[in-house]
Amino acid sequence: MPRVQVGIVGAGPAGLLLAHLLAGEGLEVAVLEARSREYLEQSPHRIRAGVLEWGSKEILAQAGLGQRMLAQGLEHRGVYLAFDGALHRLDFPALTEGQSIWVYGQQYLVQDLIRLYLEKGHTIHFEHEVVGLEALEAEPTLVYRTPQGATERLVCEFVVGADGSHSLLRSQIPGAQVHQKTYPFAWLGILAQARPAAEELIYASHPRGFALFSMRSPSIARNYLQVPVDERLEDWPDARIWEELNRRLEGVAQVEPGPLLEKSLTPLRSMVVTPMQHGRFFLMGDAAHIVPPTGAKGMNLALCDAVLLYRAFKAYYQQKDPGPLEAYTPEALRHVWQAELFSYFMTTLLHTPADPFDDGLRQAHLRHLGQSPHLQRFLAENYVGLHTSGRYVGVLRAPVRG
Repeated sequence: MPRVQVGIVGAGPAGLLLAHLLAGEGLEVAVLEARSREYLEQSPHRIRAGVLEWGSKEILAQAGLGQRMLAQGLEHRGVYLAFDGALHRLDFPALTEGQSIWVYGQQYLVQDLIRLYLEKGHTIHFEHEVVGLEALEAEPTLVYRTPQGATERLVCEFVVGADGSHSLLRSQIPGAQVHQKTYPFAWLGILAQARPAAEELIYASHPRGFALFSMRSPSIARNYLQVPVDERLEDWPDARIWEELNRRLEGVAQVEPGPLLEKSLTPLRSMVVTPMQHGRFFLMGDAAHIVPPTGAKGMNLALCDAVLLYRAFKAYYQQKDPGPLEAYTPEALRHVWQAELFSYFMTTLLHTPADPFDDGLRQAHLRHLGQSPHLQRFLAENYVGLHTSGRYVGVLRAPVRG
């Protein structure tokens, strides 16, 4: 039966970054992914997050994985808040002593990570669906189905579950608690071949509901509308979407319609699994935690988990120190709960609730933020990731101490 040191389930940003880092240290790594390479790289359903925190951008660059990101991504030095008929810009470098964010789609990052990993001579086992996990406290063994339909096993010294929000492996942690919050609304999202509404993101608060105006490039717009959680896509023809987007901008800016490349509905929810480990098995990324997209934290949290686990495995294999692996859950939960806090803050600040009293409080909070440098600094520090990925900048260059 084949054996490796670390088996990674899932070829998303978290799994691929961890594989790159561990393979770079000479460890034997196996990456198993249920989907095909074509699906991961080209499927329109994979067009997801696009904001990288300052720290995430730095980590990818330090790992030698950010060449295309730096060449083709967009640096944003602030965001706009639209409310009370006006645009209010938050200047990130001024509020955070120089930090900014980077707009680069998750799909493009996954393409880069796959290509670079394969170019280095490593293997990703696409269309290998993991269907079980055995003996996770001793010799964790992945049970998987090959593209030909055969069931096989892979013995690992450690297993990492990075198999996404619908994780099969999440249930493998005995007694794990799943803390969840669901929100009473969803996002209707579009990807369109159209000029973005502004050079930076606009977060629009409007009596009709929240709207976000983002982009993937200077010619590709990524926009969202707050809608009821039970809304149906078929009730939103293209013309209605563009009309509603402009109504929620209320004269402060304007979007120009263009061909829709993708349209989706996304319910908003938060989720944290604790602990994120058991025996020789670890969870990371969306398998371990989910945030509403308002704070742009999901992909960044996955990268934080990967760097933290890399540091722990490096200490274990190079210094024979199991301490960082044993402390993975409490260390990871520091950045996870910080991101959950900020995502909740942004979601409740910007979305229009049904209750008029709650909405009055929300509007007062928003206007206070527009006048308070202290609240603006809180938003900016969290948006650029000073307390999440910023904690790990430099880890890839730091020696392991015994």
